Amino acid sequence: MTTDESALPLELDRSAVARLGRQAVDFLADWVAELDSAPASDYGQVDRLAPALLRPPADGPGDFGALLETFRQAAGQGVNTAGPGYLAYFPAGGLVTAALAELLAQAANRFTGVAQMSPALVAMEHGVVTWFCDRFGLPAGAGGLVTTGGSPATLSALLAARHGRPGDGTLYVSEHTHYCVAKAARVAGLPPERVRVVPATADLRMDVAAAARMIADDRAAGLHPFLLAGTAGTTSSGTVDPLPELGELARREGLWFHVDAAYGGGFQLTERGRTRLAGIEAADSIVLDPHKSLFLPYGTGLLLVRDPAVLHAAHAADGRYLQDLRELDGLPDYGHLGVELTREFRGLRLWLPLHLHGVRAFARELDEKLDLAGHVHRRLAQDPRFEVPWRPDLTVVLFRLRGTDERNRRLLADVNDTQRVFLSSTTVDGKFFLRLCVLSFRTHADRVEEALGIIRTAA
Repeated sequence: MTTDESALPLELDRSAVARLGRQAVDFLADWVAELDSAPASDYGQVDRLAPALLRPPADGPGDFGALLETFRQAAGQGVNTAGPGYLAYFPAGGLVTAALAELLAQAANRFTGVAQMSPALVAMEHGVVTWFCDRFGLPAGAGGLVTTGGSPATLSALLAARHGRPGDGTLYVSEHTHYCVAKAARVAGLPPERVRVVPATADLRMDVAAAARMIADDRAAGLHPFLLAGTAGTTSSGTVDPLPELGELARREGLWFHVDAAYGGGFQLTERGRTRLAGIEAADSIVLDPHKSLFLPYGTGLLLVRDPAVLHAAHAADGRYLQDLRELDGLPDYGHLGVELTREFRGLRLWLPLHLHGVRAFARELDEKLDLAGHVHRRLAQDPRFEVPWRPDLTVVLFRLRGTDERNRRLLADVNDTQRVFLSSTTVDGKFFLRLCVLSFRTHADRVEEALGIIRTAA
């Protein structure tokens, strides 16, 4: 075997770690400093960059500075989801302190699928989970786990809800429920026809009376309703379903009450948010995406459940190769609460920012976003050229120019072509609407006023 003396060893000494770390942190500091002036979207260099990005790695070592520059150019293409002009879909923000937490967690590389392997870090993550349970009004003993996002969290919630139930079960969603619920049902083996789509009322909320009728009809047909899904902030319009009434319907019918709070859950930290999410405390499971309304990096989801024993029953497994490990009192084995056994330690990306910045810092940012969304709604509603049918429950504003859908598609393209802001669209009742979501902690009144000016000028 020959040794390549020029190769960078996989095991770095302290000076190499410090040198590369300083380069990476300097790069990060420059990147964040430039976010305000960076284009909200840019596709101009994709074709030029693609050949180099698709090239396989060389046998010999590369230059870290050159590789960082390649990453910088690649990350600058597409939609700038971390910038203040990103007003589409659900902005994720990308807190730098969460990124630093992730660097530390990945370098430590401790296994947290079984508590005995890393009890202190599991305790750290469990403390964050139980704090969220308390914030949502779930009872003592509630629990859950940090996931990679709302989709796997929803799948685990559905598996728990269905555990021990008859195979011909039906579940109930609104026409505005995120597709991840139907997708989770399909992955879990439920036929598409078992996902009942409940119509919405004129204000885009699930029609509780219609849901009750559909549940009764299915029971009469010999089927077994098992889950009712409400939403605390729909993806299209940010609307909050009538959670108290849905919770009562689920209780009366013996259904698992699931609440998708992937977008809206973070607002539970604010007084207005708690008022608008009233009734969520009756949920059997809650899905939250901290990478939305808590500004954390993509890949951060959270599943909270009223009774973790049901989650455990639906996911627990064993193998002779794990016979040396035992359960620890008071600490969960996350490998028995979700579909993953081997999992990264995700708790630090929540724990560190919450403890470092303090909860009030998050609440202040969310309150500002509620104010800004209300401001956008009022300003657009005052302009007779626009239809603005629904007052925002949270921070999503839907609007359209009076006229054809094609005219509104052109408006969206013209707004996004400025590269100062980036909006998205949706369709409600067959009509095309522009959709503006204020959510990033980097978006403040100045960029919102600029967005309003761009929209009015382009109209």
